[in-house]
Amino acid sequence: MFNLLNLKKLCGALGVMLLLTLPMLAAAADTAAPAAAPAAAAAAPAAAPAPTPNKGDVSWMLVSTALVLMMSVPALALFYGGMVRSKNALSVLMQVFVVFSLITVLWCIYGYSLAFTEGSGALSAYFGGFDRLFLKGTFDAIKGEFSMAATFSKATPLPELVFVAFQATFAAITCALILGAFVERVKFSAVLIFMIIWFTFAYIPIAHMVWFWPGPDAYTAANVVDAQNAKAGLLWQWGALDFAGGTVVHINAGVAGLVGAYVIGKRVGFGKEHMAPHNVTMTMIGASLLWVGWFGFNAGSALEANNSAALAFMNTYLATACAVLSWMLGEWLFKGKPSMLGAASGAVAGLVAITPAAGNVGIPGAFIIGTGAGFVCLWGVNQLKGWLKADDSLDVFGVHAVGGIFGALMTGIFNAPSLGGPGFYNNWFEMKPGYGAIMDQFIIQAKAVGVTIVWTAVVAFIAYKIADLIVGLRVSTEEEREGLDTTSHGESAYRM
Repeated sequence: MFNLLNLKKLCGALGVMLLLTLPMLAAAADTAAPAAAPAAAAAAPAAAPAPTPNKGDVSWMLVSTALVLMMSVPALALFYGGMVRSKNALSVLMQVFVVFSLITVLWCIYGYSLAFTEGSGALSAYFGGFDRLFLKGTFDAIKGEFSMAATFSKATPLPELVFVAFQATFAAITCALILGAFVERVKFSAVLIFMIIWFTFAYIPIAHMVWFWPGPDAYTAANVVDAQNAKAGLLWQWGALDFAGGTVVHINAGVAGLVGAYVIGKRVGFGKEHMAPHNVTMTMIGASLLWVGWFGFNAGSALEANNSAALAFMNTYLATACAVLSWMLGEWLFKGKPSMLGAASGAVAGLVAITPAAGNVGIPGAFIIGTGAGFVCLWGVNQLKGWLKADDSLDVFGVHAVGGIFGALMTGIFNAPSLGGPGFYNNWFEMKPGYGAIMDQFIIQAKAVGVTIVWTAVVAFIAYKIADLIVGLRVSTEEEREGLDTTSHGESAYRM
């Protein structure tokens, strides 16, 4: 029950969170000059009218945003909810639903600004600035004007609020993914405290490092290229390729989940008691909705309704189907029977692995990445999980981290035009695609993976420890045995 002591603890937790964020908010007043919006389109010459958004692009991005929202609520909630025991089903739905809402609010307060605006000083490669706190500047009610964000084509703007909303769903689902690693034994208040800290100091900087850059319109002449590149996030400057979130979303969340599984500890009776999924039908529905929503996740990351979106769409479709078949085949060979849970897990593995590659590889790459992901992630949730000796309840590390690492590394190989890939722009002034050596790009991808693993692991460990000091991470043994539905929320997913 949520008694007075718990209320005091939660108030203390919120006080600590406020202390953590107040310095950032206060610094906004001392900023010498507001930073540019992440991809704020460069001002057009005075003699020419400013470019206006294409209605097709805007429509596609609004639909994509709604699809990604569906990936969390209800898709991820159902996928996770079906895999736990019935006494904890409602608690998982509650955690996903509330965490998604919490991160959405924090994103609009300060997350978007710190991730997708230009920073200053020594931390500019890791954090943005404060120009968009509370989404300031995105809409001028007096003039009736909306600010614009750039896409990946010159003079092709997008209303910045659409970009804000699209990226909000990414941040929110990333945090929700972590939950699967420690369900069935964690305090709800601890979850909220951990998420605030991890989102602020892990998700935001990784997103800035990988995805922030000035936008193509900033490259107005050959002699400004180096200066504009220097404004981008660290991993963008390195040339790391991550189309839709292999590092930012999946490796980030998967590693944080594994750290949580270690710090929080194993479930009572783990390895001794029956802990099979209580409703595989629910899990299959969740996986199916994830597959559909993922088209917005990956193809929407093109930011335009164009050829790149078409390639990402088809790669997402194909790689996922390949992973379903390869996981099923591997399970059939090594366990004797193909399972529905395995097929659903294979679909998610394929979706995860193709995410960084979606618009960065050709069809041959999608075949290989999808097929490989099924086998690699099957190994991750069986053999590797045994080696790690962690109770990662719903295999967040084995599917998301392992699949994300595999996809990120393969992106560096199959982006090559010689292997059917589209290459990438190495000159944003002339907008001409190019490509270096496969091994060079592979090494860049590996470095990006390494930075993400270390960064998120350190932040996650500290965040868990802070939450533990404030309210404690675990429920009592008695509460865990009774189930979190009734002990944490006073409800039940099913009427007995």
